[in-house]
Amino acid sequence: MEFFKIRKDIPFMRHALVFNVISLVTFIAAVFFLATRGLHFSVEFTGGTLIEVSYPQAADTQKIRDALAKANFTDTQVVNFGSSRDVLIRMPLKPGQDSAALGSSIAGVLQQDEAGAELKRVEYVGPQVGRELAENGAIALLLVIFGIIVYLALRFEWRFAVSAIIANLHDVVIILGFFAFFQWEFSLPVLAAVLAVLGYSVNESVVVFDRVRENFRKMRKATVPQVIDSAITGTISRTIITHGSTQLAVLSMLIFGGEVLHYFALALTIGILFGIYSSVLVASPLVMWLGVSREQFVKPQKPKEEAVV
Repeated sequence: MEFFKIRKDIPFMRHALVFNVISLVTFIAAVFFLATRGLHFSVEFTGGTLIEVSYPQAADTQKIRDALAKANFTDTQVVNFGSSRDVLIRMPLKPGQDSAALGSSIAGVLQQDEAGAELKRVEYVGPQVGRELAENGAIALLLVIFGIIVYLALRFEWRFAVSAIIANLHDVVIILGFFAFFQWEFSLPVLAAVLAVLGYSVNESVVVFDRVRENFRKMRKATVPQVIDSAITGTISRTIITHGSTQLAVLSMLIFGGEVLHYFALALTIGILFGIYSSVLVASPLVMWLGVSREQFVKPQKPKEEAVV
């Protein structure tokens, strides 16, 4: 399916150096913000207190946030949990704080506004648990990267695997850079979004690489830049359809998903937008500069030896 068909190949590789310089600048900026500002980790990573409160009717989460803010309970997260009547409140870890006393204090504040508010449970998440989650998340990220490298190396060639993983890591670092610069909360759903972006971006790279391999066999007299330009131009319509439809779904989560899905959808939005750029205009030039050639896909035919009578 195509929205449009471009009859003349767009010379993307003529500007390959410009594309990669832009990528390098954004990558360095993201690393700088990560190093200087760091990530604002959620309670799952840093440790803290989880408080579940039940209401007789649908709870107004914004009203609960305002009530807690007036009582000087800052940096709290209030989300619906299970149903519209149950609310989960996350409080960051503070030295010398007693979880049971904290739960009772919050229940008292909420019962002033709503007499039917009932404290259901109070759980303490220690920093050790948060550290284990961070380590497990990092291991999951490394396993995904390793799997992508192996898959692309087996399907294409090592040059394609290296190019794709550099482009995908570019997306991941950019997402983390945004969260570090704006100090948005980095939670488990955001980590899930980062892992999803890795798989999503590599899909677009595979489509372009498939077309590059096909063009090497069809366009026998074309140069490597011409082959790559033709591959990118031929997949533009599909790229627009795929990323556009995905972004529509993510946009609905961003607008209507509430606080629970906000940063998850925001991370996906950043990943999709930069993934379009990196999977096409970063991975492809890298493949070219790593020395991809027709001989790696099309083996020369050996001349048949004539039988001597």
